[in-house]
Amino acid sequence: MPSPPRTPDALSPSGIGLATACYALWGLTPVYWKAVGHVPAEQALIPRVLWTLILLLVASLATRSLGQTWRADLRTWISTSVAALLLAINWTLFIHAVQNGQVLATSLGYYINPLMSILLGLIVLGERLNRAQGLAVAIAALGVAALTIQEGTLPWISLILAASFALYGLIHKLHPQTTLGGLTREMLILSPLALAALLWFASRGQTVLFDAGIADHGMLSLSGVVTAAPLLLFHAATRRLPLVAVGMFQYIAPTLTLALATLHYGEPFTPSHATAFGLVWLGLVVFTIDSARRAAASMRTRSGPASTPSKKITTAPGSTPG
Repeated sequence: MPSPPRTPDALSPSGIGLATACYALWGLTPVYWKAVGHVPAEQALIPRVLWTLILLLVASLATRSLGQTWRADLRTWISTSVAALLLAINWTLFIHAVQNGQVLATSLGYYINPLMSILLGLIVLGERLNRAQGLAVAIAALGVAALTIQEGTLPWISLILAASFALYGLIHKLHPQTTLGGLTREMLILSPLALAALLWFASRGQTVLFDAGIADHGMLSLSGVVTAAPLLLFHAATRRLPLVAVGMFQYIAPTLTLALATLHYGEPFTPSHATAFGLVWLGLVVFTIDSARRAAASMRTRSGPASTPSKKITTAPGSTPG
Protein backbone atom coordinates (compact mmCIF):
# COMPACT_ATOMS: atom_id res chain seq x y z
CA MET A 1 0.00 0.00 0.00
CA PRO A 2 1.44 3.41 -0.90
CA SER A 3 2.30 5.63 2.02
CA PRO A 4 0.12 8.72 2.49
CA PRO A 5 1.51 12.04 1.30
CA ARG A 6 3.47 13.95 3.89
CA THR A 7 1.38 16.63 5.61
CA PRO A 8 2.85 20.06 4.77
CA ASP A 9 4.30 22.24 7.51
CA ALA A 10 3.78 25.67 5.93
CA LEU A 11 0.56 27.55 5.19
CA SER A 12 -0.20 27.58 1.49
CA PRO A 13 -2.31 30.45 0.05
CA SER A 14 -4.08 27.99 -2.23
CA GLY A 15 -4.67 25.67 0.74
CA ILE A 16 -6.15 28.52 2.76
CA GLY A 17 -8.47 29.37 -0.12
CA LEU A 18 -9.55 25.75 -0.58
CA ALA A 19 -10.17 25.23 3.15
CA THR A 20 -12.15 28.46 3.41
CA ALA A 21 -14.27 27.55 0.39
CA CYS A 22 -14.82 24.03 1.71
CA TYR A 23 -16.10 25.06 5.14
CA ALA A 24 -18.03 28.04 3.78
CA LEU A 25 -19.96 25.68 1.50
CA TRP A 26 -20.66 23.34 4.42
CA GLY A 27 -21.81 26.25 6.56
CA LEU A 28 -24.22 27.46 3.89
CA THR A 29 -25.81 24.08 3.06
CA PRO A 30 -28.94 24.87 5.12
CA VAL A 31 -29.86 27.38 2.38
CA TYR A 32 -30.04 24.53 -0.14
CA TRP A 33 -32.04 22.16 2.08
CA LYS A 34 -34.48 24.94 2.93
CA ALA A 35 -34.99 25.46 -0.81
CA VAL A 36 -36.08 21.82 -1.21
CA GLY A 37 -37.94 21.81 2.09
CA HIS A 38 -41.15 20.50 0.50
CA VAL A 39 -39.41 17.13 0.08
CA PRO A 40 -39.36 15.28 3.45
CA ALA A 41 -35.89 14.56 4.82
CA GLU A 42 -36.18 10.79 4.50
CA GLN A 43 -37.10 11.17 0.80
CA ALA A 44 -34.64 13.98 0.10
CA LEU A 45 -31.87 11.58 1.15
CA ILE A 46 -32.68 9.31 -1.83
CA PRO A 47 -31.65 11.68 -4.66
CA ARG A 48 -28.78 12.93 -2.50
CA VAL A 49 -27.27 9.44 -2.37
CA LEU A 50 -27.92 8.65 -6.03
CA TRP A 51 -26.68 11.95 -7.46
CA THR A 52 -23.62 11.91 -5.18
CA LEU A 53 -22.80 8.40 -6.44
CA ILE A 54 -23.09 9.55 -10.07
CA LEU A 55 -20.83 12.54 -9.46
CA LEU A 56 -18.24 10.47 -7.60
CA LEU A 57 -18.20 7.80 -10.32
CA VAL A 58 -17.54 10.52 -12.90
CA ALA A 59 -14.76 11.92 -10.70
CA SER A 60 -13.29 8.42 -10.29
CA LEU A 61 -13.32 7.86 -14.05
CA ALA A 62 -11.73 11.27 -14.63
CA THR A 63 -8.92 10.50 -12.17
CA ARG A 64 -8.58 6.89 -13.33
CA SER A 65 -9.17 5.64 -9.80
CA LEU A 66 -12.37 3.67 -10.35
CA GLY A 67 -10.50 0.37 -10.09
CA GLN A 68 -9.30 1.29 -6.59
CA THR A 69 -12.93 1.71 -5.50
CA TRP A 70 -13.71 -1.92 -6.24
CA ARG A 71 -10.38 -3.37 -5.09
CA ALA A 72 -11.13 -3.66 -1.38
CA ASP A 73 -11.16 -6.64 0.96
CA LEU A 74 -14.15 -7.88 2.96
CA ARG A 75 -13.04 -6.08 6.11
CA THR A 76 -12.94 -2.79 4.23
CA TRP A 77 -16.43 -3.33 2.82
CA ILE A 78 -17.77 -4.15 6.31
CA SER A 79 -16.27 -1.02 7.85
CA THR A 80 -17.50 0.99 4.87
CA SER A 81 -21.02 -0.34 5.43
CA VAL A 82 -20.99 0.82 9.05
CA ALA A 83 -19.62 4.23 8.00
CA ALA A 84 -22.28 4.54 5.29
CA LEU A 85 -25.13 3.88 7.74
CA LEU A 86 -23.73 6.45 10.17
CA LEU A 87 -23.49 8.96 7.32
CA ALA A 88 -27.10 8.26 6.30
CA ILE A 89 -28.28 8.85 9.88
CA ASN A 90 -26.30 12.10 10.06
CA TRP A 91 -27.52 13.37 6.70
CA THR A 92 -31.17 12.53 7.36
CA LEU A 93 -31.20 14.17 10.77
CA PHE A 94 -29.41 17.26 9.44
CA ILE A 95 -31.95 17.72 6.63
CA HIS A 96 -34.84 17.09 9.05
CA ALA A 97 -33.48 19.66 11.50
CA VAL A 98 -32.99 22.32 8.81
CA GLN A 99 -36.46 21.77 7.38
CA ASN A 100 -38.06 22.01 10.81
CA GLY A 101 -36.47 25.22 12.04
CA GLN A 102 -33.64 23.63 14.03
CA VAL A 103 -30.66 25.08 12.17
CA LEU A 104 -29.30 26.39 15.47
CA ALA A 105 -29.21 22.83 16.82
CA THR A 106 -27.12 21.68 13.85
CA SER A 107 -24.63 24.47 14.54
CA LEU A 108 -24.24 23.39 18.16
CA GLY A 109 -23.83 19.78 17.05
CA TYR A 110 -20.92 20.56 14.76
CA TYR A 111 -19.25 22.74 17.38
CA ILE A 112 -19.45 19.75 19.76
CA ASN A 113 -18.18 17.27 17.14
CA PRO A 114 -14.39 17.72 17.66
CA LEU A 115 -14.77 17.28 21.41
CA MET A 116 -16.98 14.22 20.88
CA SER A 117 -14.16 12.77 18.77
CA ILE A 118 -11.78 13.25 21.69
CA LEU A 119 -14.16 11.33 23.96
CA LEU A 120 -14.38 8.45 21.50
CA GLY A 121 -10.60 8.33 21.30
CA LEU A 122 -10.53 8.03 25.08
CA ILE A 123 -13.24 5.35 25.29
CA VAL A 124 -12.57 3.26 22.17
CA LEU A 125 -8.89 3.75 21.36
CA GLY A 126 -7.59 3.93 24.92
CA GLU A 127 -5.97 7.29 24.23
CA ARG A 128 -5.13 9.57 27.15
CA LEU A 129 -6.44 13.07 27.62
CA ASN A 130 -3.91 15.70 28.52
CA ARG A 131 -5.01 18.39 30.97
CA ALA A 132 -6.09 20.87 28.31
CA GLN A 133 -8.14 18.28 26.42
CA GLY A 134 -9.79 17.08 29.61
CA LEU A 135 -10.64 20.66 30.54
CA ALA A 136 -12.05 21.33 27.03
CA VAL A 137 -14.33 18.29 27.17
CA ALA A 138 -15.47 19.11 30.72
CA ILE A 139 -16.33 22.71 29.79
CA ALA A 140 -18.30 21.61 26.71
CA ALA A 141 -20.15 18.95 28.75
CA LEU A 142 -21.05 21.66 31.26
CA GLY A 143 -22.51 23.68 28.38
CA VAL A 144 -24.69 20.78 27.23
CA ALA A 145 -25.78 20.12 30.82
CA ALA A 146 -26.69 23.79 31.30
CA LEU A 147 -28.81 23.76 28.12
CA THR A 148 -30.51 20.54 29.22
CA ILE A 149 -31.37 21.92 32.66
CA GLN A 150 -32.56 25.31 31.37
CA GLU A 151 -34.58 23.93 28.45
CA GLY A 152 -35.80 20.84 30.30
CA THR A 153 -34.74 18.42 27.56
CA LEU A 154 -31.55 17.03 26.06
CA PRO A 155 -30.38 18.76 22.86
CA TRP A 156 -30.75 15.40 21.12
CA ILE A 157 -30.42 16.74 17.57
CA SER A 158 -27.07 18.35 18.42
CA LEU A 159 -25.81 15.30 20.30
CA ILE A 160 -26.83 12.74 17.65
CA LEU A 161 -25.32 14.84 14.86
CA ALA A 162 -22.07 15.15 16.82
CA ALA A 163 -21.99 11.49 17.88
CA SER A 164 -22.89 10.03 14.48
CA PHE A 165 -20.19 11.97 12.67
CA ALA A 166 -17.63 11.42 15.41
CA LEU A 167 -18.30 7.68 15.07
CA TYR A 168 -18.04 8.04 11.30
CA GLY A 169 -14.63 9.67 11.78
CA LEU A 170 -13.59 6.91 14.19
CA ILE A 171 -14.41 4.24 11.59
CA HIS A 172 -12.18 6.02 9.09
CA LYS A 173 -9.42 6.38 11.69
CA LEU A 174 -9.52 2.64 12.41
CA HIS A 175 -9.83 1.69 8.71
CA PRO A 176 -8.26 4.51 6.64
CA GLN A 177 -9.43 4.93 3.04
CA THR A 178 -8.89 7.50 0.34
CA THR A 179 -11.51 10.26 0.29
CA LEU A 180 -12.79 9.55 -3.22
CA GLY A 181 -12.64 5.76 -3.05
CA GLY A 182 -14.09 5.55 0.46
CA LEU A 183 -17.01 7.88 -0.20
CA THR A 184 -17.77 6.18 -3.53
CA ARG A 185 -17.93 2.81 -1.77
CA GLU A 186 -20.24 4.29 0.85
CA MET A 187 -22.60 5.58 -1.85
CA LEU A 188 -22.48 2.21 -3.61
CA ILE A 189 -23.68 0.60 -0.38
CA LEU A 190 -26.39 3.20 0.26
CA SER A 191 -27.73 3.33 -3.31
CA PRO A 192 -29.59 -0.05 -3.26
CA LEU A 193 -31.08 0.96 0.10
CA ALA A 194 -32.11 4.31 -1.39
CA LEU A 195 -33.83 2.61 -4.33
CA ALA A 196 -35.57 0.16 -1.98
CA ALA A 197 -36.75 3.10 0.14
CA LEU A 198 -38.08 4.82 -3.00
CA LEU A 199 -40.19 1.76 -3.82
CA TRP A 200 -41.37 1.50 -0.21
CA PHE A 201 -42.51 5.13 -0.15
CA ALA A 202 -44.30 4.61 -3.46
CA SER A 203 -46.12 1.54 -2.09
CA ARG A 204 -47.40 3.66 0.78
CA GLY A 205 -48.62 6.42 -1.49
CA GLN A 206 -45.83 8.83 -0.44
CA THR A 207 -44.95 9.91 -3.95
CA VAL A 208 -43.38 13.33 -3.48
CA LEU A 209 -40.43 12.38 -5.69
CA PHE A 210 -42.65 10.79 -8.35
CA ASP A 211 -44.95 13.82 -8.43
CA ALA A 212 -42.12 16.38 -8.53
CA GLY A 213 -41.70 18.45 -11.67
CA ILE A 214 -38.63 19.04 -13.80
CA ALA A 215 -37.63 22.11 -11.78
CA ASP A 216 -37.82 20.13 -8.52
CA HIS A 217 -35.75 17.29 -9.92
CA GLY A 218 -33.26 19.83 -11.25
CA MET A 219 -32.89 21.26 -7.75
CA LEU A 220 -32.59 17.80 -6.22
CA SER A 221 -29.91 16.84 -8.73
CA LEU A 222 -27.75 19.61 -7.25
CA SER A 223 -27.62 17.64 -3.98
CA GLY A 224 -24.75 15.62 -5.46
CA VAL A 225 -22.73 18.80 -6.01
CA VAL A 226 -23.72 20.17 -2.58
CA THR A 227 -22.43 16.95 -1.02
CA ALA A 228 -19.35 16.11 -3.07
CA ALA A 229 -17.88 19.56 -3.85
CA PRO A 230 -16.88 20.49 -0.26
CA LEU A 231 -15.51 17.00 0.34
CA LEU A 232 -13.25 17.25 -2.71
CA LEU A 233 -12.19 20.77 -1.65
CA PHE A 234 -11.42 19.41 1.83
CA HIS A 235 -9.29 16.64 0.35
CA ALA A 236 -7.36 19.17 -1.74
CA ALA A 237 -6.89 21.51 1.25
CA THR A 238 -5.43 18.76 3.46
CA ARG A 239 -2.73 18.19 0.86
CA ARG A 240 -1.65 21.83 1.11
CA LEU A 241 -2.06 22.68 4.80
CA PRO A 242 -0.96 21.22 8.15
CA LEU A 243 -3.81 19.26 9.74
CA VAL A 244 -3.93 21.59 12.74
CA ALA A 245 -4.55 24.51 10.37
CA VAL A 246 -7.36 22.63 8.63
CA GLY A 247 -8.79 21.91 12.07
CA MET A 248 -8.98 25.62 12.86
CA PHE A 249 -10.81 26.34 9.61
CA GLN A 250 -13.53 23.81 10.48
CA TYR A 251 -15.21 26.30 12.83
CA ILE A 252 -16.16 28.43 9.82
CA ALA A 253 -19.00 26.02 9.00
CA PRO A 254 -20.96 26.02 12.30
CA THR A 255 -20.31 29.76 12.69
CA LEU A 256 -21.94 30.47 9.31
CA THR A 257 -24.77 28.11 10.21
CA LEU A 258 -25.26 29.93 13.51
CA ALA A 259 -25.42 33.24 11.66
CA LEU A 260 -27.97 31.84 9.20
CA ALA A 261 -30.12 30.44 12.01
CA THR A 262 -30.28 33.64 14.03
CA LEU A 263 -29.92 36.45 11.49
CA HIS A 264 -31.59 35.00 8.39
CA TYR A 265 -34.09 32.41 9.61
CA GLY A 266 -34.95 34.21 12.84
CA GLU A 267 -34.53 31.25 15.19
CA PRO A 268 -34.53 32.41 18.84
CA PHE A 269 -31.14 32.58 20.52
CA THR A 270 -32.16 32.35 24.18
CA PRO A 271 -30.07 32.94 27.31
CA SER A 272 -29.80 29.16 27.68
CA HIS A 273 -28.39 28.96 24.14
CA ALA A 274 -25.95 31.75 25.00
CA THR A 275 -24.75 29.80 28.04
CA ALA A 276 -24.39 26.53 26.13
CA PHE A 277 -22.68 28.02 23.08
CA GLY A 278 -20.44 30.16 25.28
CA LEU A 279 -19.19 27.17 27.25
CA VAL A 280 -18.73 25.04 24.13
CA TRP A 281 -16.81 27.89 22.47
CA LEU A 282 -14.61 28.20 25.55
CA GLY A 283 -13.90 24.48 25.44
CA LEU A 284 -13.02 24.75 21.75
CA VAL A 285 -10.66 27.67 22.43
CA VAL A 286 -8.82 25.56 25.03
CA PHE A 287 -8.73 22.59 22.64
CA THR A 288 -7.53 24.66 19.65
CA ILE A 289 -4.78 26.44 21.59
CA ASP A 290 -3.54 23.11 22.93
CA SER A 291 -3.63 21.56 19.42
CA ALA A 292 -1.66 24.48 17.97
CA ARG A 293 0.87 24.31 20.80
CA ARG A 294 1.44 20.58 20.36
CA ALA A 295 1.66 20.90 16.57
CA ALA A 296 4.30 23.62 16.90
CA ALA A 297 6.27 21.49 19.38
CA SER A 298 6.05 18.51 17.02
CA MET A 299 7.42 20.54 14.10
CA ARG A 300 10.31 21.83 16.23
CA THR A 301 11.37 18.33 17.22
CA ARG A 302 10.64 16.59 13.89
CA SER A 303 14.26 16.76 12.80
CA GLY A 304 15.52 15.61 16.22
CA PRO A 305 16.08 12.08 17.51
CA ALA A 306 13.13 9.73 17.36
CA SER A 307 11.12 9.53 20.54
CA THR A 308 8.73 6.96 21.93
CA PRO A 309 5.28 7.52 20.42
CA SER A 310 2.77 9.00 22.84
CA LYS A 311 -0.71 7.61 23.29
CA LYS A 312 -2.14 11.03 23.97
CA ILE A 313 -4.94 12.04 21.66
CA THR A 314 -3.95 13.79 18.45
CA THR A 315 -7.38 14.10 16.93
CA ALA A 316 -7.15 15.16 13.30
CA PRO A 317 -9.85 17.45 11.99
CA GLY A 318 -12.78 15.88 10.27
CA SER A 319 -15.16 17.14 7.67
CA THR A 320 -18.67 18.32 8.28
CA PRO A 321 -21.15 16.07 6.48
CA GLY A 322 -24.34 18.08 6.55
